[in-house]
Amino acid sequence: MNGPGARMPAAEAHPMVRSAQVVHDLPEALAHLTAALGPGPMALVAFFVTPDADFAAVMAEAARRFPGAEVVGCTTAGEIGAHGYTEGEIVAVALPRANFRAGTILIEDLDRIDRQDLVGRMIRLRRDLMAEAPGMANEFAFLTVDGLSVKEDELVSALVGGLGPVPLFGGSAGDGVRFGQTRIAHGARAMQNAAVLTYLRTDCRVKVFTLDNFTPTERRMVVTEADPARRIVRRINTEPAAREYARILGKDPEQLSSFTFAAHPVVVRFGGTHHVRSIQRVLENGDLVFFSAIDEGLVLTLAEPEDIVTHLARTLDGIVGDEAPEAILACDCLLRRMEAQEAQKARAVSDVLARHRVVGFSTYGEQVGGMHVNQTMTGVALFAPEGAA
Repeated sequence: MNGPGARMPAAEAHPMVRSAQVVHDLPEALAHLTAALGPGPMALVAFFVTPDADFAAVMAEAARRFPGAEVVGCTTAGEIGAHGYTEGEIVAVALPRANFRAGTILIEDLDRIDRQDLVGRMIRLRRDLMAEAPGMANEFAFLTVDGLSVKEDELVSALVGGLGPVPLFGGSAGDGVRFGQTRIAHGARAMQNAAVLTYLRTDCRVKVFTLDNFTPTERRMVVTEADPARRIVRRINTEPAAREYARILGKDPEQLSSFTFAAHPVVVRFGGTHHVRSIQRVLENGDLVFFSAIDEGLVLTLAEPEDIVTHLARTLDGIVGDEAPEAILACDCLLRRMEAQEAQKARAVSDVLARHRVVGFSTYGEQVGGMHVNQTMTGVALFAPEGAA
């Protein structure tokens, strides 16, 4: 332990990927985090901050303590630290310049995305990083975005044109289970309705991935009335949305809850693959609010879960193979955490996350490639460079 309230995973003195965490109300919390992360210089320091903290103050202090690094952050729907799921903490991940180079693009207003300008900025940043670190041949991009902006689908669609071969993953900032205010930060600037795209080059080997534990069933329904701009479904099969969803499940519509939505998501089929379209909440009038894009005419298919612990362990084992990663930086949907809690398996999930050195946060949605998705885990597994001892 690095000072009271600070925790850092057991590792070599100065690992290639560093992480630390503190309870948010620890006096001098950022001083403890800085000490736990160890000496720099750093290429990137990312902060995943409980919504119980003073986010603006945390990020201002973080930017002051890491003046030479790209500093990004977001509020969470829960954190993932050294021992798996945690809450009420500030989790930091640092990538040293010895093995990484990083650059960021701030998208300040998600209501006015200039696709051409954004693609140009992405291409220039990638070119500059390639010139700065020609010996670091591997690359990936990490996106943090306001989780209540309702703009993630439009944003990732705009980003596709500038990504080229660069694999992208990311997560939507959270606010616990309150759904009141979510924020992201670029350096000391804490913002809403904004996003930060971070490009990274590294000599570490990387595997960007996405996973979910659902299998489509034969039970289908059609969205017959919706408000796509607000991700609201009013009618399913011409019936009031919440009532029809509950009927198909065989449940009382008055008993629908976040746990119901976590256990019984719907999926849509795009390009031969099913993608989860999770329900966020039911409104008083019986409308359903979704976490991602929805529209009239969509065919929704009910999905059933495989045991979340078994699936997670098997999938992460397959991603890492016989070699322990330096770390896995992950964005894990809030609904996965709720599914684990409802099944009384959160501790078992945490054990799997800890064993695979997963660190990150619980989200209001995830991004991978050109898709905004739900009830998934997206991330990057980072391995020591070829030939490293």
